[in-house]
Amino acid sequence: MQEELQALIRNNTWLITYLPPGFGLTHSASDHSLFYKYSSSGSYFGVVIYVDDILVASSDDNMISEFKIFLAEHFKFKDLGYPKHFLGIEIARNKSGIFISQHKYALDLVSDAGLLGCKPASTPMDSIKQLQVDAGPPLEDPTIYRRLVGRLVYLCITRPDITFFVNKLSQFLSKPCSDHLVAAERVLKYLKGTVGHGLFYSAQADLSLSIFSDADWAGCPDTIRSISGFYLFLGTSLLSWRSKKQHTVSRSSAEAEHEI
Repeated sequence: MQEELQALIRNNTWLITYLPPGFGLTHSASDHSLFYKYSSSGSYFGVVIYVDDILVASSDDNMISEFKIFLAEHFKFKDLGYPKHFLGIEIARNKSGIFISQHKYALDLVSDAGLLGCKPASTPMDSIKQLQVDAGPPLEDPTIYRRLVGRLVYLCITRPDITFFVNKLSQFLSKPCSDHLVAAERVLKYLKGTVGHGLFYSAQADLSLSIFSDADWAGCPDTIRSISGFYLFLGTSLLSWRSKKQHTVSRSSAEAEHEI
């Protein structure tokens, strides 16, 4: 039994074949690595799993203890206690709340690009210059740009301040040009001065939802489509954010706002 479970863990299929019925968990529809359940008293239990890395959170310590017993019955595991690192995300906690960041990951990005000695940029992207297709000569090796943008996408987990700009850079992956690489390097220069930025979740946050959204009009010079975005807060804690190009061309700014 243990060998079978270990094999399932290695290819990640145990997430949907064994864990939910074994511990009564529900598979999240929005995140395939998240499982959750509620106890009869209303306590919440959630577990995030990536291959063989597991992160557990609950409002009831007894549910966490029961989950550990359930795991121990089937295979060996190591309990590392309160998390400090998880998949490149650094987690710091105290009585006032939890702070998550990707300090080392961001620093490695800047270092790998050879920009540790550069002058930090005050903003991630030039607010005046518009990026578009065929902006300069094509790159001889586009994989450099694609790899950099891919790493920046992962950094957006804790850096909403660069989400819009990384979304912009992601639109030129098929045929990146020199200007696109220069713009990506500016994001790295911005990170050089803000490597310690992250997200803070207050333990005293007001339990009220607030959402802020906005859209430009015909912001993309290549498709004339608008770009919209939103931020969702629980009290002062940022829960969700997004920036994306709209699917259709808006004929007015009011129509662009309506598409959010």
